[in-house]
Amino acid sequence: MATITRQVTQMVTTTVTAATSTSTARAPAQAGIFEGADPSVYNASNPIILFIIQASIILIFCRILHYPLSLLRQPRVIAEVIGGILLGPSVMGRIPGFTDAIFPPASIPNLSLVANLGLVLFLFLVGLEVDLRYFVSNWKLAVSVGVAGMSLPFGLGCAIAWGLYHQFHEDPDLQPIAFGTYMLFIGIAMAITAFPVLCRILTELKLLSTPVGVIVLSAGVGNDVVGWILLALCVALVNAQSGVTAVWVLLTGVGYALFLSLAVRPAFLWILRRSRALQDGPSQGIIALTLLMALSSAFFTGVIGIHPVFGAFMAGLICPHDGGFAIKVTEKIEDLVGALFLPLYFTLSGLSTNLGLLDNGITWAYVIGVIGIAFSAKFIGCAFAARANGLVWRESFTIGALMSCKGLVELIVLNIGLQAKILSTRTFTIFVVMALVTTFATTPLTRALYPPWYQRKLEAWKRGEIDWDSGAPLNAERQDSEDGSVAKEPLERVHPTHANEEEKESTEQAVRKARPLEVHGMRFVELNERNSTVMKVTEADELSAFDPVINAFRVLGQLYNLAVSGEVAISTESSFSESIVNTAVEESSDLLLLPWSESGSMSESLTVSKDVVKGKGTNDQYSSFVMRTLEIAECNAAVFVNRGFGGTLTPRSSTLDRRVSTMSGRGFREHSTNQPSRDRSHHIFAPYFGGEDGRAGLRLVLQLAENAETTATIVHYQSAKEVSPTDQTVSIRPKSGRDRLHKTKSAAEREDDASFFATLQRSLPSGLEKRVVFETATSSSPIEDAAAAAQEEVGRNVKNGGDLVVVCRRPDGMTGTPSCLGPIADAMLERGVKASLLVVQARRRDSGR
Repeated sequence: MATITRQVTQMVTTTVTAATSTSTARAPAQAGIFEGADPSVYNASNPIILFIIQASIILIFCRILHYPLSLLRQPRVIAEVIGGILLGPSVMGRIPGFTDAIFPPASIPNLSLVANLGLVLFLFLVGLEVDLRYFVSNWKLAVSVGVAGMSLPFGLGCAIAWGLYHQFHEDPDLQPIAFGTYMLFIGIAMAITAFPVLCRILTELKLLSTPVGVIVLSAGVGNDVVGWILLALCVALVNAQSGVTAVWVLLTGVGYALFLSLAVRPAFLWILRRSRALQDGPSQGIIALTLLMALSSAFFTGVIGIHPVFGAFMAGLICPHDGGFAIKVTEKIEDLVGALFLPLYFTLSGLSTNLGLLDNGITWAYVIGVIGIAFSAKFIGCAFAARANGLVWRESFTIGALMSCKGLVELIVLNIGLQAKILSTRTFTIFVVMALVTTFATTPLTRALYPPWYQRKLEAWKRGEIDWDSGAPLNAERQDSEDGSVAKEPLERVHPTHANEEEKESTEQAVRKARPLEVHGMRFVELNERNSTVMKVTEADELSAFDPVINAFRVLGQLYNLAVSGEVAISTESSFSESIVNTAVEESSDLLLLPWSESGSMSESLTVSKDVVKGKGTNDQYSSFVMRTLEIAECNAAVFVNRGFGGTLTPRSSTLDRRVSTMSGRGFREHSTNQPSRDRSHHIFAPYFGGEDGRAGLRLVLQLAENAETTATIVHYQSAKEVSPTDQTVSIRPKSGRDRLHKTKSAAEREDDASFFATLQRSLPSGLEKRVVFETATSSSPIEDAAAAAQEEVGRNVKNGGDLVVVCRRPDGMTGTPSCLGPIADAMLERGVKASLLVVQARRRDSGR
């Protein structure tokens, strides 16, 4: 019995001991740093911890560097590559232990895997961004500029390749390679143009719609496609063991491209039409199918010996642009690619760049030579080709400067060469420096060669409107909007059966001479860092044709018999004002009308609350936009604050009233319905304080009063404070420190204001005498009295089409910078006048218009 007990005890002890030791080996530690684990130590079985550290450092570094560079309008790829150089052996790598702790060699494959996946997706986005319709519609210019822009740098690149090949062929990280293949790769690296970066630069500089932008975009498309085909040939030659194998790789690649365009694309279009993805946007299933097509294409080109990025690029090319499909797909995946994957890839390029290898005179001579050839060959080739097509020299030089941009496409090409052992780390560093210098120089050089004032002068000269040397207009019969004849009698027509030949002829001449009212509307879409917004710029004409807001604007013009046009303008928020003013100059506009934001912000968000509606007049963001626009406006400008003309936001109860019936079990919400008004009349109240803005406001009031259903009251406010028989002081209490109206007006100035007021009153057409009333008031507090009078004058008829108060932004006598809408408008809004407000500012005398 004792023996049995001893055996059982020994067996249980052995089993427990074995289980304990086995469980210790099988179960990993779960307490992490609490059990002494070091998160910075690379663990092959759990690499995610160190990857998070690496990605976080890279993203923070790149974002910090991008901020100062963005002020110089430099693309984000510059910051990403510089960040990689700083984190690499050139700077941070010199700190003892930094590279081994943060970027140990064993962790680089995992980082490279994620980065290369992002690269494949990015090249797919580049293919989506390339619109071959630009190339087809401008193929003659595109071919001439593209051929000249590739042949000259390719030839000079082959020439310098001889020196590079023999000078650095003994570098330790190279494999034997034929000179012909090496020469082909260097020629490609010299001839390539960064199409994605080029699109963003053209968009930010507002050149896409100019002849320069169209030519550069068309030539860039062809350059990009040809460059990637040549790169695929070069990689095939590197990977092939013999010339016969290279031919088979090339033929297979050509056949696959034909298969994608002739078989895959029609089938993909059939699926998109069947699922209504072109009309309604891609669903999650369509996005999955599209990504699977891109990855499958990358897989196929990878296994046949061509780099996988080429297959992803071809998959993007066959995706349709109809209905904005390419834009919508880009919107789905671009944020993850641009925010995470690309910084990792280009930082890896920087980690492979070692500026310390540029340590002797001959190396720096090649750096200067490579930069000089890469820039000058592109610049000269493209510029002379553009000049041969009839462009002026300055346009041609701008095209040459833009086409010399290398950017991220160049870095992708260089990384492929580094991975294939075509380039050593030293030559790779030389070309990275070249890519950074040429990309950095593109934007400032383009701005210097082709500034906005030169663009406007060149366009006017091409239209035959001005003399080039003097800038004087060739047609001196320009109608000035500031003469006294702003209120004219409408054309009286006679029935054809009662009119003689002379009356018919005079009526036809009057109709031909009458200038129709032309209205041009702009809807702004903010340009941000996303590629999808850049794609919207390239398809702005299509967006303008189908945009619902612009189409509603066109319908409104047809209803009221107006000559209406509209466009969707895509630019950065900081340049909204410049875009509006430049368009007004191009359209020779007489009045620039700005609507005050209904929600009080620049956003198109539909989220509206009581606080938003209540504070819509005090939003700093929108006020800054309006003030900037009024400061640089070169024509008469006005700001319209909608307070009752229909469609304006009104506060609603924040509580949701739902009633549920036990019989039906259904709830319902009460809706407020605006019934159409049968009374379409309007009443205008216009206080006049003198000055250029006041006069422009009165002229506009008389123009509005030509409508038979509009009445107007115009009051000239004069100060009662007499300083001397010849002088008087107008004093207005300012709402802020900037609004100050305290000036001594001479008798001549008072007489000028009064004579203008009297002239308008005497020259009033007979048809307006019954609808327009002129009054004169003397007051010691003009603005306060005008606000009180407006409160009594307008809003009497609550069922009409809405009343309007027209005020000037800068009363005569104001010194300093006014507030956004001026002291008079501030007083009207503060008192709560129940009418819409129109704030008028006269054009600047130094605007030249």
